[in-house]
Amino acid sequence: MKRIIPLVLPLAAALMSACFEPHYAAPKTPEPAGFKERDSQWKPASPSDSLPRGKWWEIFGDAKLNGLEEQCAAANQSLQQAEAQYRQSRALVSSALTGFFPTATANPSATRQRSYSAGTNTYSYSTLYSAPGTASWEPDLWGAIRLSVKTSVGQAQAGAANLENARLSLQAQLAADYFTLEATDMQETNLSSATLDFESNVKLTTNRFNAGVASQADVSQAESQLESTRAQASDLQITRAQLEHAIAVLVGVSASSFTMEGGAIAAPPPEIPTGLPSQLLERRPDIAAAERQVYAANAGVGLARAAYFPVINIVATGGFENTASNKVLMWSSRFFSLGATASETIIDFGKRGAQRKQAWAVYDGAVAGYRQSVLVAFQEVEDDLAALRWLSTEAGQQDLALKAAQESLKLTLERYQAGLVSYLDVIQAQNIYLTSLNGSAQILGRRMTASVNLMRDLGGGWNQTLMPDWNKVRATYPSGSLVQPKAN
Repeated sequence: MKRIIPLVLPLAAALMSACFEPHYAAPKTPEPAGFKERDSQWKPASPSDSLPRGKWWEIFGDAKLNGLEEQCAAANQSLQQAEAQYRQSRALVSSALTGFFPTATANPSATRQRSYSAGTNTYSYSTLYSAPGTASWEPDLWGAIRLSVKTSVGQAQAGAANLENARLSLQAQLAADYFTLEATDMQETNLSSATLDFESNVKLTTNRFNAGVASQADVSQAESQLESTRAQASDLQITRAQLEHAIAVLVGVSASSFTMEGGAIAAPPPEIPTGLPSQLLERRPDIAAAERQVYAANAGVGLARAAYFPVINIVATGGFENTASNKVLMWSSRFFSLGATASETIIDFGKRGAQRKQAWAVYDGAVAGYRQSVLVAFQEVEDDLAALRWLSTEAGQQDLALKAAQESLKLTLERYQAGLVSYLDVIQAQNIYLTSLNGSAQILGRRMTASVNLMRDLGGGWNQTLMPDWNKVRATYPSGSLVQPKAN
């Protein structure tokens, strides 16, 4: 019986520790069979037609954007802040791992003592030299240390996913600002061209007025149209400057020293495969971060349960002690002690019960946060699919409107030159054409932005296999595989 007890007790403790942590499985979430807003142009992904990995922005084929994205990845300060926070969470894993191992301290000392002898009425002096050391170890009988490590690992993995989500969000913001700026440049080009035409119109109407063919009203209307167009161009400069400044911050440079040359969107957005809704759960880093928070909270529940059991410490003390400094390290000066202590809270007036309820509340909140993240993810994809689908339709309608406005302007100019209509009709036709021209640029910019947003909402090529595992998430790892918690 005496031989059996030492074997049974550790086994019983291991079984009990396994019971503390609730069985973990990712919470169930709704998974629709398909995206409602996808039509024939948004097809599911296949092995040969999938989202680009890593540098997802290269799907747009814009070399200038590629360079800015590389600069953003290397110099963006918000990204560096997120990376530092991830390193903090990795360090916490290392800190939790130390609980599996003993701690040792050394406390060398030299103590001068004075003692009095009543018989001789004299004082004597002595010095005690001591070089003690203490080692203590807390066996993880109830799994509290293991659960603490699992909590830290889950938090670190969530930190890694949050880092990727921050990276994706910043890259998408950069691409959206870039295409919006190019759409603004296109409108500015249209206004600049219109300004030249309207300057010619002022000269034309002035000459016609001097010749007695046109009225002073025609001259005033032409001048009003010219200055109004110049005002629109000036207003666009505000938008462009703000976008340029925003891009400067995203790529990690001062807005005062950053300048972007004018450009134009070269082509409509590319076709983006959406895949199946169920794949979205594996692609989005924010969903992965929320799931890891649930994992960590699940371990936290087990940790709160383990608090009901006693804490056992094994303490060993040893060293050397002598009154002669030259003999303190001799073998005859050695001393040692070995013992174990157990502490158990008898009455805490419901403190541990409150902590257990708190742990369950944290878990329930994490589950709700995870499910909300999934619902928002589906919503965002549906929103961008709807935007792309209807903006594509709107672009076609706008092209027809632009062609009609161009034809109307041509005919109105011919009728004005023939004296059949007033100059006010010319102005109206020119304004309609310019509005249609800028409308086309705005729609193209919105289509590019919606395409960028869809790439972001689909995870930008990230997937769950890129989540760091146990070996990657730890900052340092003591030798030995027994400290590694089982993976979930």
